[in-house]
Amino acid sequence: MSERDVSRVLADAVTEAVLATPGVAFLRPGLADLLRSSTLLGRGLPGVPAGSAGVQVQRRKGAAALSVRVYVVLRRERRALDVTREVRSAAAEAVERAAGEPAEVTVTVTGLV
Repeated sequence: MSERDVSRVLADAVTEAVLATPGVAFLRPGLADLLRSSTLLGRGLPGVPAGSAGVQVQRRKGAAALSVRVYVVLRRERRALDVTREVRSAAAEAVERAAGEPAEVTVTVTGLV
């Protein structure tokens, strides 16, 4: 499997774990996700869940751990700090299960709903 395929599998695992975290509304959609969703919805087809821009996994040269960046929109009914900690933990555990190696996880809250 290529490095890109491995990153995609890990990103999918992290996406699942993050979306299952209480207090997370959704991942930040990218421009392609927004355009695809509006095109599909305009045709009456169900939208595709946006997640590709919300989770980024890469291996930095010389780093001992994978670098994972998560961009989320949170629900207002829970404290953002608590949810952010849970998201970071869930993402790190997902990478550990899927790849068997540690990850440096950075969580950025891009909005509240």
